[in-house]
Amino acid sequence: MSAREVMERLADVIDGHRWDDLPSLLDPAFTCHYVHTGETFDADSWVRLNAEYPGFQNFRLEDCVAERERAVGRAHVTGMADGEQQHFEVATFITVRDGLIVDMTEVWTDVDQAAPEGTRVS
Repeated sequence: MSAREVMERLADVIDGHRWDDLPSLLDPAFTCHYVHTGETFDADSWVRLNAEYPGFQNFRLEDCVAERERAVGRAHVTGMADGEQQHFEVATFITVRDGLIVDMTEVWTDVDQAAPEGTRVS
């Protein structure tokens, strides 16, 4: 699979809550780094994090750019917390080797943040 196909498959598997299929996309040497928290996960811990994440609903890939073994995707994620739906955006950067993700970096943010006063441009 190309890097684009792997990114699209990854999004489909996560959105479908098909956690048993997730490991088949990951190289044995897989690592994932979360820039926003400084955490790094191996394949088992990253799959477990996704499968057990409380309130997760959907992962919709909205954009993907790929070249050779690298792809980046931008996705909209929804989840429930305290009875309220929450919205997040995530940028996912992957490196693929032999059709499997060997390296991933993700940057998450919620979408309910307000721009600082005086910075908003109309």
